[in-house]
Parts: sequence; C-alpha cells; structure tokens
Amino acid sequence: MIAKIATGEIEDITTKDGKNAAAVALGRMGGKARAAGMTAKKRSEIAKKAAKSRWKSEA
Repeated sequence: MIAKIATGEIEDITTKDGKNAAAVALGRMGGKARAAGMTAKKRSEIAKKAAKSRWKSEA
C-alpha cells in the first residue's frame, strides 16, 4: 500500500490531525454495531461499570 501511495496509484487520505480517514469512519461505526448486538441488560451493565470506574475515588 505504501508503494502505491508513493507511486501515485492511490491517494493517501488523512484527516487534519493525521489519522487515516477510512479508519476514523470505521471506528465511528464500531460502537453502534457493538451496541446493536447486545441486549438492553448487557448495555446497562457495561454503562454502570463504566460510570463506576469513571467516578471511582482516587483517595
């Protein structure tokens, strides 16, 4: 792939912060696809665990 970019066969599309645009798009779809495959109960469990971790006391 790097050779094709270097020879101009394909264009290297990156975002303003230097990330691959295709990878960014796939990353955005990942969470929705993951959530669609879960039950409401499982999503709730994951959210509770995340909130607990986020607000855990450091002291």
